[in-house]
Amino acid sequence: MAGVNKVILLGNLGADPEVKHLEGDKVVANLRLATTEAYKDKSGNRVENTEWHDLELWDGQARIAEQYLKKGMQLYVEGKIKSDTWQDEQGNNRKRTKIRVLSFTMLGGRPDNAGSPQSNTGAYTGSTQSMPSTSVPAGPADDDDLPF
Repeated sequence: MAGVNKVILLGNLGADPEVKHLEGDKVVANLRLATTEAYKDKSGNRVENTEWHDLELWDGQARIAEQYLKKGMQLYVEGKIKSDTWQDEQGNNRKRTKIRVLSFTMLGGRPDNAGSPQSNTGAYTGSTQSMPSTSVPAGPADDDDLPF
């Protein structure tokens, strides 16, 4: 039986992308994305819980990230979980889990120091070509708004 490895995140960038240009015209960008959920505890106090996610983008996506993504931008991401294992200098086994981004959409307005893409939002896949924007609902929808 085949499995499914799919991740969907909506959050804000914690820093500008870290981009590395590798041999053979390969490019990799690493990002930190914060997702925050809020709820009220038993006492009625508002509690916020923030999770940080390590994102990895390659080639065309990495070039787009380098040019347009900046700290604080809101991002919608679709990808898959990827784990790396290695031994550190002391011989300890280490493991890191990250999200390999398959597509992303820049949401909201563009920060002043960001580049100027064709529009303020755009979905991107492995190529550098822009695809139509992904629509992400801003809040709860009425039953009449649902397409089914």
